Amino acid sequence: MPHSNYILYSKSRNRFYVGETADLASRLKRHNSGQVKSTKGGVPWEVIWQCEVEDRSVARKIESKIKSRGARRYLADLGYSMEEH
Repeated sequence: MPHSNYILYSKSRNRFYVGETADLASRLKRHNSGQVKSTKGGVPWEVIWQCEVEDRSVARKIESKIKSRGARRYLADLGYSMEEH
């Protein structure tokens, strides 16, 4: 079953959140409705990066890689500029 890795950004907190899910649209709604404890204080969140992979095990490996590098550095490695947001 396909999964997505994603990085969210909160302008109000200037923070990132890294995750993986099978349904990004519903997961984003949960983040922005305050249903996720770790993102409750940063509403609204916006998706600034995502990629789809073949299954959850691959998604979890990518999530771990991003978290160990740090979302800001990972995005910089990809050439992503925060000036766009």
